[in-house]
Amino acid sequence: MSSVKKASSALISVFHKDGLEPIVKKFQELGITIYSTGGTEKFITDLGIDVVPVEDVTSYPSILGGRVKTLHPKVFGGILNRQDNESDVAQLAEFEIPQIDIVIVDLYPFEKTVASGASEQDIIEKIDIGGISLIRAAAKNFKDVTCVS
Repeated sequence: MSSVKKASSALISVFHKDGLEPIVKKFQELGITIYSTGGTEKFITDLGIDVVPVEDVTSYPSILGGRVKTLHPKVFGGILNRQDNESDVAQLAEFEIPQIDIVIVDLYPFEKTVASGASEQDIIEKIDIGGISLIRAAAKNFKDVTCVS
C-alpha cells in the first residue's frame, strides 16, 4: 500500500523554461520552498515567486564559469537522504541540509549543439554533469524524491 506524501521543497534547474511558470506558481500556492540556480532562479524571481538560491544553501558560489552549481553535499544530501533512516535525518539536522522532495531538471541540448556545427568548446560546455547527477540521485532515492525531467 502506498501513501501520499506531501512535498515541502523542490530543486529546479532547467535549460528549457517552457511550461515552468504554472508549476512554480502552483508550488508557491502550496507553500513549497523552491531552490534554484542561475537562469532558472532568475526566471522564477522575475515571475515574482520566492526562490532560494542554491548558493544560500551551500554557502558557496557558482564556480568555473557555471560548471559547478549544484554539485555539493548540501544539495545531494537533501536528495539522497532516506527519510525513514534516523541517522540520515540526524545528519540533515547536524549539517543544516534541507530536505529536497522534488527535483525538476532537464539536460543541456547536447545533440542540438553538435548538429548546429558549434565549436568544440561550445559542444564541450553542453556536456551536462550536474543535471544528470541530480536525476541519478533522485532516481536512487525514488521512495522519498520525485524527479521530473
